[in-house]
Amino acid sequence: MKNHYTLSGLLAIVALSFSTISLKAQELQFFRPNDQRGINIFETSKKDTVPFTGLKVKIGGNFELSFQSLRDQNTAIPLTKPGFTGNVNSLIPLTNGFNLPMANLNIDAQLADGIRLNLTSYLASRHHEDTWVKGGYLQIDKLPFLHNDLIDYMMKSITIKIGQSDIDYGDQHFRRSDGGNTIYNPFVENYIMDEFATETGMEVYYHHSSGIFLMGGITNGELNGTAVAATKIDSATKQLNKYAAAFHGKLGFDKQISTDLRVRLSGSFYTVSSANSNTLFGGDRTGSHYYNVMENQNVANGTTLSNAVDYSPFSGRFNPGFSEEVHTYMANFFFKYKGLEFFGTYENAHGRSITEMSNRQAVQYAADLIYRFPANKENFWVGYRYNTVTAAIVGNPQNVIVSRNVGSAGWFMTRNIMVKAEYVHQQYQNYAATNILNGGKFSGLMLEASIGF
Repeated sequence: MKNHYTLSGLLAIVALSFSTISLKAQELQFFRPNDQRGINIFETSKKDTVPFTGLKVKIGGNFELSFQSLRDQNTAIPLTKPGFTGNVNSLIPLTNGFNLPMANLNIDAQLADGIRLNLTSYLASRHHEDTWVKGGYLQIDKLPFLHNDLIDYMMKSITIKIGQSDIDYGDQHFRRSDGGNTIYNPFVENYIMDEFATETGMEVYYHHSSGIFLMGGITNGELNGTAVAATKIDSATKQLNKYAAAFHGKLGFDKQISTDLRVRLSGSFYTVSSANSNTLFGGDRTGSHYYNVMENQNVANGTTLSNAVDYSPFSGRFNPGFSEEVHTYMANFFFKYKGLEFFGTYENAHGRSITEMSNRQAVQYAADLIYRFPANKENFWVGYRYNTVTAAIVGNPQNVIVSRNVGSAGWFMTRNIMVKAEYVHQQYQNYAATNILNGGKFSGLMLEASIGF
């Protein structure tokens, strides 16, 4: 959803106008805070703890600044390609330095009792030069305008989201960095295979007092929707491409078992049989927080950029390229006992591009172990993540493997201000000798400061 500088001016005017409504911090209903209080919140709760007193508008933001000290290497053979000058398999020499800061603007409005609006914009990011609207959605936890006792009773357990927003596939997207918003992530980067996309559609949640919850959703299956008729032929079906609806769902259990113990288990799926250009594994419009690792300067010089800062904004990530058809599911397990947290992920995805005859597979595992201290404050943490992806890629004779080990430590100076440091080591296996990732690896230190309000 692209917006030029006129949008920047409009948002500034809107922000200034809204700020006149109230200068003090606004508490919104069924809302995930943009600061430390939002950590380990997944789907918003049905606890009705904030009274409705009229229209409220909250202007918030996220800012991050990172310092990078990474080094990379590979064993790929020298290679030239038409359209590019020189060896396209040599790596860009890296040094220590600050990366481009990222910033988000968040506008949240309480429109009515139980009805909330969100609009998030990327003000600055690695991937785009202009201000871009991430998305906007309406969250409905009550339907007071219907004046129906039965519906009011049903809505005590039901939440409805309508608009363009993060599709609720898996639990990791609640813990990832999103442009300037890095408050929820105990590490600097996201998963190697980063499942994140904003699509237009609707999600309906049912929450039971036992801790069991259920969600069903339908979207258009696209980051950038289109009303233009398809012109491409699907290689597998031999028919004109179709823009089918995408479906996703989640079943889970999330409960505070005791004062010290919380347990959450969930299973999710996402499926679309045909798409114009599905971006479930490449829908991040802000880019990776590891800059220029395993990249080539000659390709960068020969790439024409269009409203993009970086020719390859997803350094260090793996995109399986399932742009036409995607069928994937994820299982997540989370527990927190006092200050100790574990978050685990298993993901199995199948899909293909429009030029492929059959589906390929990508499997991802990840495990986070975090310890937060001291008790009752938990403003410090230390953590470790292991993440690996095994996948079939076009033109490679065997499955490739990408694995990452990360150690982190962090400090919430206040609930709005955070600093963290990590050491990362990532390596690539089984890539062909002509691929720039052959024998690839990178490692080093990352430092990041983040503000959320």
